[in-house]
Amino acid sequence: MEFTELADYAVPAGTLTEWIPSVGPHARTPEAAGWQPDTRPTSYVHEAHLRTSLGSPRRGRESWLGAAFEVAGPLNKPAFRNAVLKWIDRHEAMRSSASIDEASGEMSRVTAAPGAIDIWQVEQERCAESSEVFEHLQYLFDEFTSPLIWPAYAFVTLEPLDQTRPITVFFAADHSIIDGLSTVLVAHEIVALYGEELGGPPAALFEAGSYLDFGSSERERNAELEHSDDAARIWRDFLVDGDGQLPAFPLDIGEPSPDEVPQSGLSAWVLDPDQADSFSIACRKTGHSLFAGLLAVLAITGADLGGGTRFRTVTPVHTRDEPQWASALGWFVGLCPISFDIADADSFGAVIAAASAEVKKTKPIARVPLDRVFTTLGYSARPRFVVSFMDVRFAPAAEHWPDWNARALRSKQYQHDVYVWINRTPQGINIAARFPNTEQATARVHEYLGAFRKLLTDVAETGSTSVPVADLGQAPHGHTDTGRLATNQ
Repeated sequence: MEFTELADYAVPAGTLTEWIPSVGPHARTPEAAGWQPDTRPTSYVHEAHLRTSLGSPRRGRESWLGAAFEVAGPLNKPAFRNAVLKWIDRHEAMRSSASIDEASGEMSRVTAAPGAIDIWQVEQERCAESSEVFEHLQYLFDEFTSPLIWPAYAFVTLEPLDQTRPITVFFAADHSIIDGLSTVLVAHEIVALYGEELGGPPAALFEAGSYLDFGSSERERNAELEHSDDAARIWRDFLVDGDGQLPAFPLDIGEPSPDEVPQSGLSAWVLDPDQADSFSIACRKTGHSLFAGLLAVLAITGADLGGGTRFRTVTPVHTRDEPQWASALGWFVGLCPISFDIADADSFGAVIAAASAEVKKTKPIARVPLDRVFTTLGYSARPRFVVSFMDVRFAPAAEHWPDWNARALRSKQYQHDVYVWINRTPQGINIAARFPNTEQATARVHEYLGAFRKLLTDVAETGSTSVPVADLGQAPHGHTDTGRLATNQ
């Protein structure tokens, strides 16, 4: 499944219907009506996100993730409504609201019981042009998914003017209540529940735990964090090595634009399924993982292009460490620091070993929230270069994503940073990125990821990790053929 901005998902002209949750006296029983006080705390990352949003001029705008996918038409609106209500009852995070009192700084939470949610069904006028559809969706998701309001999410259905085409379902939610894997789960669950409502087979979804319970357990687990603990020690050393800052992109991307300009992006399929298997097998033969292999390729790429032999980044790691969280929606993500030097590596296999050793050392500390670590250490730093990897080949219904035209979506961003997402899917390996929309940043990121793709393909096609580092990624006459990946504007 690709991960892009909404602007890169082709939408037809048609009629939009918004499906907006509400809480009121309509609940199935009097006991379930309305909001109920809830003493459970947020996760650390949720609290940090709320406080950052309060202090930002954007007030949480454009911090959403989402999904788009297709279902067969015509749209049965009562069935779709019931499917969404069942989905909301299934995920407690979707019927809970955490807030911070701006005067006192105190946090509080209210939660609605299963059956307490209704749906406002807002029918829009027909859009004769696809650009109208995009503009309406962009405005709705940017303005109405703030973590400072409830609901911080919405569904929209698009019935195309061409009635032979399928219905498109759009979903967006603030990052505080979903993560990347959550967006992957939404399409499967809504399709299954909608099919059940249409008289199809039972949805048979796995039981999902509550992100609210995860937040409580995370707080209890990390209540006492000492400077000598592994997480604090490793992060402190990592920050000291970076002069108190988290790593920047390996190549020089220039200064931030003086104007507030949305970032640019790209998405490309870099390996087909057979090539991905070949690359994975080559890594496994060394006793290490595909993820370590990808980090090795990134490290060599940076060194070849003048970025130095020490590769440094921050990588997200999921914290779904119990079966009840596997199908839950929430921000189940920790961060771990990655830093290794390849100056003395004489082969690709040696670089993989260095990357693997670093992952083995730092991955366990991702369970300790970075915000908790920073509070203990007295640091404050913002990620500037992030590399994410997910293997979603075995996610529910992953084999249907091409048939559903399914896509994970992200909102616009404006920071001077570079994020790279590498996803292994049944269709192969996809790489997506966002970066500053300046001439220098665009050129350097394309150069870097083009060279990354070339080197990755070399290893996949040879199936060998014993190749000397100096010989990797080289086109005839010693010139690296980086090419240019498709850009999402």
